[in-house]
Amino acid sequence: MRPLPPIDRLSGILERFRVQAQLHHSGVLCGLTHFDACEGYGYLHVLRRGELKVSHPGACEVARTMRFDQPSLLFYPRPFTHHFHNPPREGSDFTCARLIFDGGAQNPLARALPALIALPLATVPGLDAALALLFAETDRVRCGQRLLADRLFEVVVLKLLRWLLDHPQEAGIQPGLVAGLSDPRLARALVAMHDDPGQAWTLDRMAERAGMSRTAFANAFRDAVGQTPADYLNAWRIALAQSRLREGRPLKILAAELGYANPSALSRAFAPRTGLSPRDWLASDGAAREAQRIQD
Repeated sequence: MRPLPPIDRLSGILERFRVQAQLHHSGVLCGLTHFDACEGYGYLHVLRRGELKVSHPGACEVARTMRFDQPSLLFYPRPFTHHFHNPPREGSDFTCARLIFDGGAQNPLARALPALIALPLATVPGLDAALALLFAETDRVRCGQRLLADRLFEVVVLKLLRWLLDHPQEAGIQPGLVAGLSDPRLARALVAMHDDPGQAWTLDRMAERAGMSRTAFANAFRDAVGQTPADYLNAWRIALAQSRLREGRPLKILAAELGYANPSALSRAFAPRTGLSPRDWLASDGAAREAQRIQD
């Protein structure tokens, strides 16, 4: 069988659900440092040198305590409470960023990733060049340092996501979007849905994009992604609707863009997934974001 040509598996998602990085710390961390889930951020930590002990109070999906003694990367894609324990004498050196995933807890990528991905820096090919630029910016204050450091952190996140798609088993990826995108055949159907969600994506058309029979595609998709193709497509469309409602897009226009016959059809699909009508969801989401803004 002729190998399938490569496709871009990430741009369609990241163009619609951005990942923003904000430089949080660079230098020595001494004593006990808290990163609490209630802050609402993901985190990317880079241990440049020294040692690190990390604890996860009350966690069940990751180890309660972890130790690192080589240059490592710790990626928390969702808000997750973790504490760093650093005796001052060790002088461990870090560069850290807060991560903001568009859509928050409902961000498709964030939801599909483990609570923590911890890797030696040498594991991810090509990461050293991006980190060298990042460290050069964070080692001393210069004009535009924070803005450039933020963008470089986003480059590191993108390179890490690329690696995860190609090494799902090493990263402990469970069934979900990332596992689906890691399959070259399923990825072609997923990318097509991501790029053109308003198309009439029947099971036959999805299977054709994947180059598989209808039954083989349906079974492989369910095993890898953890839901049927129709359920995934509906979830993707509703996630897009939520994102665009936040931007002020009218429901009538969204219905046409996302493949629904009319606004009522979109509302009927929206309520079972969110528990609210689009209007009520938008009001509750706005109130929640305002409360977070005041807290910050």
